[in-house]
Amino acid sequence: MFNKLRLVWLVAQRELRDQFRDWRVLIPMSILTLCFPFLMNEFAKQTVDFLNQYQANLILDRLVPFSIMIIGFFPITVSLVVALESFVGEKERGTIEPLLTAPFDDWQLYFGKLLVGAATPLIASYISIGLYLILIIRQGLDMPSASVMLQLFLLTTAHAVLMVSAAIVISVQSTSVKAANLLASFIVIPVAILMQGEAVMLFWGNERVLWLGIAGVMIIALLLIRVGIAHFEREYLLGREIDTLNFKWMAQTFWKNFIGGAISVREWYGRVVGSSFRRALPAMGLMILVAAVSVWMSYDWTMTNVSETVANASPEDLTKLQENIAELPDLSSLRGHLSAPFLFLNNTRSMAVIFLAGMFSFSVLGVLFYMINVALIGGVYAFLQLLGVAPLPIFIAGVLPHGMFELPALLIGSAVVLYIGAGLVTPQNGKSMGEVVIELMADWAKIFVGLVVPLLAIAALIEAYVTPTILLRVIGN
Repeated sequence: MFNKLRLVWLVAQRELRDQFRDWRVLIPMSILTLCFPFLMNEFAKQTVDFLNQYQANLILDRLVPFSIMIIGFFPITVSLVVALESFVGEKERGTIEPLLTAPFDDWQLYFGKLLVGAATPLIASYISIGLYLILIIRQGLDMPSASVMLQLFLLTTAHAVLMVSAAIVISVQSTSVKAANLLASFIVIPVAILMQGEAVMLFWGNERVLWLGIAGVMIIALLLIRVGIAHFEREYLLGREIDTLNFKWMAQTFWKNFIGGAISVREWYGRVVGSSFRRALPAMGLMILVAAVSVWMSYDWTMTNVSETVANASPEDLTKLQENIAELPDLSSLRGHLSAPFLFLNNTRSMAVIFLAGMFSFSVLGVLFYMINVALIGGVYAFLQLLGVAPLPIFIAGVLPHGMFELPALLIGSAVVLYIGAGLVTPQNGKSMGEVVIELMADWAKIFVGLVVPLLAIAALIEAYVTPTILLRVIGN
């Protein structure tokens, strides 16, 4: 094992020598690393002075964790060009063939490039953060707590690994440095949007949720590494000379996999959809387990936290809550206003969001949205129980009639998203990454059109025209 890791270090040493010879990367990175902490410190001061003129009472200490996160992010963006050129750059310079013919395994080449690509920006980020912390100490500001500092360093590390992993995947799949650099926006922009949510958590001091965010980023980063290794082929790097968008081929490949050679609807359902459904069965079993855990956690959290809130509430607060509940619209008035098309489109849109979120996060965000949807059941059940209302009859009357169709549709659609994520990180010899993505999208489309849409349509009809009547009879409203 040690000899195999030693070969990884040999690749990393070679990459490190090439990187330190490139002044176009070293000079901007050095300037940004050494100067940006001072710029960020001055920006924070000016922001506080401006807002405090309007009695915003913003304290500079509140900006310290946010500033640390931003300072750690910018050196990574500059050094991202190294990871983007890791493979395709060597191909353009004509140095890729000796490297690929060397007695290295694919994972050794990949991890050697990844090690240097991630270590260099991290060292720059840590140095920049260290300079900023020295400025904070000299100004007499309060340092963030040890747990927050640990979170900030882990966030910086997670962002670096995530961005570098994505950049190396792009470098492997691109045929020119220009194409790889143009695709860099698909790395920087999503991570910048992600950091906006993390900044909100920092300002609100929600450390528990931030730990979950760190775990999510690391999971996606590890999945990206797995994707890169799974679709790393030496022949692919040497054989392709130019990238082309062949929309005709893409459409034909998608349609071929969607139809599956079926000549009738019955054959399509029995053979094509059935085959895709069976491939997704392990994911469905896992999603059932996830649903059970989500419902229980939501129920337990509501019973623990909401019950304490109710117990500590004043009589005026309880009276106000009762008044707000009394102002809710009557079920009898809602019965005629529920529209089956609206419910169907709303549920279909939710499934599309789960699919898109899963595609861009290797199923992580898709599974998260699924957990949130299912967790509402446990939360509402516990809330009704705290209000002194028997929840079981209400759930049987208000959820079961349409839920017996809607919940399986949600389960099947989300399980296919998880199956797609697993398919992307699974090596498939003889197929390009684009072909794998198209085939997986065709699998999702088959199950979505063949199973999920009909189930959602039936659920919408029952929810609009049957469930309100049954619920009214149960609650006697």
